[in-house]
Amino acid sequence: MEKKCAAVNSQVFSATAKELAQEKSFAADSKALSHPARVRILKILVALDKAGGCLNSDLVSDLGLAQSTVSEHLRILKQATFIIAEPMPPKMCYRVNHSKIAAYTGMFSEVVLRT
Repeated sequence: MEKKCAAVNSQVFSATAKELAQEKSFAADSKALSHPARVRILKILVALDKAGGCLNSDLVSDLGLAQSTVSEHLRILKQATFIIAEPMPPKMCYRVNHSKIAAYTGMFSEVVLRT
């Protein structure tokens, strides 16, 4: 039994350079989603997208956070490419980046579930 566990452990704990790079990328993207306000913003953008719109309203009152805090959350989501910002003077129009969401979902399956 002990030899079988050792053999299984060596298979489970090993990783290729590609797998390690994927894990690093997945962790960085997960960090961008690690705050409840950013998850909420993303959820709002997905709902708006389904309705055919984009976010160009004031999130500050909806989230109950300071303007600077909301701006920082939007910056982090944009930097991680989960959202796209389009100028619509005098405001910005924020949209969800579907290809990034699909890539993150696929990466979750590949990295965590190894499917």
